[in-house]
Amino acid sequence: MSTHDRFERLAKQIGDKLQGASQAPGDIQRNVQGVLRGAMERMDIVSREDFDIMMDVLTRTRERVEALEAQVAALENALYSERASQPDAALAEDDTDGSGDGVQP
Repeated sequence: MSTHDRFERLAKQIGDKLQGASQAPGDIQRNVQGVLRGAMERMDIVSREDFDIMMDVLTRTRERVEALEAQVAALENALYSERASQPDAALAEDDTDGSGDGVQP
């Protein structure tokens, strides 16, 4: 269903609720809010408050992911530096097949 059709249906529902205009203004407001809330739920629209909460959660999550990526990069660099600074003796110890490639059979 298109957005235009949804709003047409919503306008009709609001009009139907306003047919009983003899209702108190508070009742009319509650009815209209109920119709709007139902329409928003069907269209998967979230409230501004929920949106702001999720944006905060996503921002914190992004910051945490970036911090973890930096930590992983630092650990990888430290490991690479440690391996690069060690003599080739470590390769010789692993070279049990005598091929000189440092790979065990």
